[in-house]
Amino acid sequence: MIAYLCAIGIIALIYCLLALGLNLQFGLTRLVNFGVVAFFAVGAYTSGLLSLQGVPLVLCFVAAGVVSGLLALPIGLLSLRLRDDYLAIVTLGFSEAVRISIQQESWLTKGVQGLPGLPKAFASWGGGASDMAMFATLLVVVAVVAWGTVRLAASPFGRLLKAIGDDEPALAALGKDPAWFKVQVFMLGAALAGVAGAFYAHFITFITPEQFIPLITFYVWMGLVMGGSGTVRGAVFGSLLLMVFLEGSRFAKDWVPGVSEVGMASLRLAAVGLALILVTLYKPNGLFGGKSQ
Repeated sequence: MIAYLCAIGIIALIYCLLALGLNLQFGLTRLVNFGVVAFFAVGAYTSGLLSLQGVPLVLCFVAAGVVSGLLALPIGLLSLRLRDDYLAIVTLGFSEAVRISIQQESWLTKGVQGLPGLPKAFASWGGGASDMAMFATLLVVVAVVAWGTVRLAASPFGRLLKAIGDDEPALAALGKDPAWFKVQVFMLGAALAGVAGAFYAHFITFITPEQFIPLITFYVWMGLVMGGSGTVRGAVFGSLLLMVFLEGSRFAKDWVPGVSEVGMASLRLAAVGLALILVTLYKPNGLFGGKSQ
């Protein structure tokens, strides 16, 4: 039971890291990124491939963040020319392009067969201890990122990002050029997704392209919207609440006779969608997002 809870805690914290990255992009700057899973996948594969070549895991994690951040540069530059809805479509298409590329470039990624045998983080500590060590490490990383986000939001740079999100034309009329700031925050959010991907790869130890489908992006958005975008507590507690709901609903099958596994999965998605609608209607700022100003 402890091992199960530890595994759920690790996955929940990985989602928290993804949500914190998205919160920088959308919560502060209103950049609609529907391609979160692409940067997550790039980070996982970058770290996985390097680790199989004998590169130390610490450097693999750093490389995952750097490569994902750099990959976000052209998308960030596109965001300067596109409205929110068009940027959403571009990033969604980008995520599928990345997944299909991973499938097709089998000389590098082994295609649909995936990458087995990735080194597990803290493997020398033993089974249960390694998972606990990863959980503690992720907890520290999420806490540091959350603290850094709060500090950033209170800084002149953070206030500029909020101004971009609130009224970009008004900011431009005051003589400020928001272009490079939008690119920077997009790259920073992507880098966090890449680091989250590295944690995922070295926890699961086996990755395939089918693990990086758009549903992951939907879950991250769901957690952020339910919790409340623009706030750290909204991103963190929204992700944790979503994970509790997703995992808790697995046991609902025992209480609903006559429903198959496939049917129960569909019911879970329907329930998640209904919860999103209700939160949007009755708590538009999210469950932890505070009151409107």
